[in-house]
Amino acid sequence: MTAVSSALGVALPIAQAPMAGGPDTPALAAAASNAGALGSIGCGYLSPAQIEARAAEVRQLTARPFAINLFVRRDEPDDPVAEAHVLPVLRPFRRELGLPDDPAPAPQLPAFEAQLAAVLRIQPAVFSFTFGIVTREHVAALHARSITIIGTATTADEADALAEVGVDAICAQGAEAGGHRGTFLGRFEDALIGTLALVPQLVRRTKLPVIAAGGIMDGRAIRAALELGASAVQLGTAFMTCPEAGTAMAHREALAHAHQTVVTRAFSGRCARAIRNRMTDAFETVAAAAFPQQQRLTAQLRAAASSSGRTDLMQMWAGQGAPLVRAMPAAELVQTLVREAGL
Repeated sequence: MTAVSSALGVALPIAQAPMAGGPDTPALAAAASNAGALGSIGCGYLSPAQIEARAAEVRQLTARPFAINLFVRRDEPDDPVAEAHVLPVLRPFRRELGLPDDPAPAPQLPAFEAQLAAVLRIQPAVFSFTFGIVTREHVAALHARSITIIGTATTADEADALAEVGVDAICAQGAEAGGHRGTFLGRFEDALIGTLALVPQLVRRTKLPVIAAGGIMDGRAIRAALELGASAVQLGTAFMTCPEAGTAMAHREALAHAHQTVVTRAFSGRCARAIRNRMTDAFETVAAAAFPQQQRLTAQLRAAASSSGRTDLMQMWAGQGAPLVRAMPAAELVQTLVREAGL
């Protein structure tokens, strides 16, 4: 047990990463927590009522601590010019999937403040966030309910900003990590720092506990991160092939052969690491709309591709360690990681 695992109320310095949009489930979070790790549920796309329902499901399956994760967003109005550039790229793919040329209007994402209010009502042991930074007032409200706060940093400057507002720990998201990048200061392209380089920088820069994330798939990587000064590790891709995960079957099968991943804006408009396919290639030279406009414009296409197993068009988040995935129950995976790491 490290200082951060003690602060989080868990036995092990291991967290299952939040993976909003399907891969994480209440069953996965509960299984990870029951095994002594910190289970997480990503709720960035959910309404307040859905967040409360999801948390209730987790609590039916475990009495142990778990985390709720949100996107800290400041959404810009939709840009009709961006849409005019994006739709011609999407239309041929939509036709292949039997969809009409243009997407139907999609609902707006719930406001962050409303989502956070739901978190305050739920009072999970841990609240984590990405995409941006909370305010000191948010921190005070969370601490008043004895909620431990983890912020995401991809650079040392972001770690400084998180420490300034009063978070309790920092998740150091290395460039290897799958899914959305948490960058909120400067350009995404300047914040693609590898985990092994980022963790010691943050450990030197801040007195807060650092949680290493990105490319960690087995006990060897856990030992390396802890040796570099991390107080804990966070794994996402490693949990995506657990039976409790909500990962689509075609996505599961693709992970083991995901030797090419790219950081792309194709699916959501925000930089994220995914398995390279025709969809990511299509947006290498065409600018995507901003998040969440691009996310809405591609919603029907992504759903249709997933339901038909079209991996050439599917959104398949994956970290660079994806080929090392092991399909086993979450509790068995945690036990394996503990044994390999010598924890």
